[in-house]
Amino acid sequence: MRIRQATSADARAIADVHVRSWQAAYRGLVPQDYLDDLDPAERQPGWERRLAETAWPCRGVLVAETGGDVVGFAGLLPTRDEDEDPASVGEIATIYLIPETWGRGIGRALMNTVLATLTQTGYHQATLWVLDTNVRARRFYEAAGWHGDGATKRDTTRGFVLTELRYRRLLT
Repeated sequence: MRIRQATSADARAIADVHVRSWQAAYRGLVPQDYLDDLDPAERQPGWERRLAETAWPCRGVLVAETGGDVVGFAGLLPTRDEDEDPASVGEIATIYLIPETWGRGIGRALMNTVLATLTQTGYHQATLWVLDTNVRARRFYEAAGWHGDGATKRDTTRGFVLTELRYRRLLT
């Protein structure tokens, strides 16, 4: 397994991982018709844009590869939360793996690399948002030293309500 900075050539693979992960992780948590309609080809242009906006190491995407194939990714950036200081708080905006790799340590390695990058960039804390009903993800984060800080938000951009909890972790 190798973790590296993503390039524009990774946009299609990232879009595929994103869709496959959503379809597995959010089954039963969001409307099934929404999950069924997810299409990597439709998400690819968005990933191309995000990768073009990379300002490493403050804003970027890391990918995890096995056998030369992208199996996971994580996006990091300064916090987007209005109640936080973007100079001292970094945010993990996304972290997803294809379901076949869950439980193999790849997510933990990817998380550790993101945390090291945020620390090296000079952030003192990190935050992320997690779906309140995503018990598997919450267990993963809590095992890695994250904790809920009491902040919540409701996302209605997809035509249904998602309630997210903010998790926080101090960086060394």
